[in-house]
Amino acid sequence: MTLVNSLLTSLKKLRFIVYKFYHKLYDESMAFQKEIRKAVIPAAGFGTRFLPQTKAMPKEMLPIVDKPIIQYVVEECVDSGIEDIIIITNSQKRSLEDHFDYSYELEKRLEESGKLKELSEIRKIGSLANFLYIRQKGPYGNATPVLCAEPAIGHEPFVVIWGDEFIYAEPPRLKQMIDVYKKYGGIVISGVRIANKADVSRYGIADIEPVGKEKNIFKIKSIVEKPKPEEAPSNLATHGAYILPPEIFAEIKKLKPVKGEVWLIEAINALQKKGVPIYACEIQNGKYYDSGNKLEYLKTVVEFALKNPSVNREFCEYLKNLKI
Repeated sequence: MTLVNSLLTSLKKLRFIVYKFYHKLYDESMAFQKEIRKAVIPAAGFGTRFLPQTKAMPKEMLPIVDKPIIQYVVEECVDSGIEDIIIITNSQKRSLEDHFDYSYELEKRLEESGKLKELSEIRKIGSLANFLYIRQKGPYGNATPVLCAEPAIGHEPFVVIWGDEFIYAEPPRLKQMIDVYKKYGGIVISGVRIANKADVSRYGIADIEPVGKEKNIFKIKSIVEKPKPEEAPSNLATHGAYILPPEIFAEIKKLKPVKGEVWLIEAINALQKKGVPIYACEIQNGKYYDSGNKLEYLKTVVEFALKNPSVNREFCEYLKNLKI
């Protein structure tokens, strides 16, 4: 009888262990199958590369023809299914809030003057998404604005996407990344091939391995920050947009500032060591626009002006007649 009781007790323990195991698997499965609804846009930097222009104007508000850079970023988020946009700002970024708000006086003036096309465009901006603004507090480094967003994120996977650069792609870059996340979970980082080998030293370059028969999805073994061209593990730059699990916040809190700065990649590496896989999604049918420096910004403006039907013909003629 004692042997029977012992076996029954062992079976109960085994059943409990199996239950906990499958429950954990279910929780992990559901965690990465959650819809991505929120995006964090860090926008608290001072934009010193564009001074004196950015002394009183956020760099994210620099225009690409007739829309500010950050509007392209927000539209990419919305076109990818994002509903809530959390913008991390500082005291000098009030115009960001004004841009995505409604302007009663401007709308009334446009309506009275019969400028209905412009009125429709202005109203659309205010209804793109639900906007939340949080002032940045904490040390320098790109991990700080992510941590500032924690109260607005809760226990959901979310997007981090920079507000002074963008990738113009079809389908949108972020939509491609979300599709990868739904398939594999983990952490997903956007990837762009660097054609000029000499330029790899400007980016974080991924050491990658293939994922099955996927053509544009890779598992990241490590990321080498700004390597020498001859030491780069590949030509795939990983930056610009991230899909992160909420566990990233706990890892950011553990970071110790190095020269006064805390870096997001260090928290990502910590999660990787705990078994969270990191995937690179090489963006298809897209082009990267690094509008965060003067030369690339000017190139972006010229390219988008040539695509804009309201000015492209005259602008093209102007460029042809320049004596260079």
